[in-house]
Amino acid sequence: QVDYEVCSNYGNWLYSAGIGNDPRDNRKFNIIKQGLDYDGNGDYVRLWVPELQGIKGADIHSPWALSSAALSQAGVTLGKTYPEPVVTAPEWSRHINQRPGGSPHPRGRRGAARTPAQHGDRGIDFYFSRKKDV
Repeated sequence: QVDYEVCSNYGNWLYSAGIGNDPRDNRKFNIIKQGLDYDGNGDYVRLWVPELQGIKGADIHSPWALSSAALSQAGVTLGKTYPEPVVTAPEWSRHINQRPGGSPHPRGRRGAARTPAQHGDRGIDFYFSRKKDV
């Protein structure tokens, strides 16, 4: 079954791109929070991203934040079997350490998500703001 509803999908993609009528300034779509809210165990991601099938539970929403040992055990090598993140938003970090239902991750804090070096000085606002003179 394919999850597709024309009006809803187009509207959500446009909203995510920052186009539309939203009275809130600085609105960003938080993919980590959405993943935890609507796919808490990661089943949907696991269905469509077989490279991450070895990652258990909600950890699948942020594989780059896992330890080398956890990635190795899951058969994931960032940059080889699954791509490195292009950018990580600072807003994601508070959700990366969360489990579905709001309880903290049993292994505790795993640190802030890292930003790839080539984009480290830009921040997520560069990619989602209308002004691109940076």
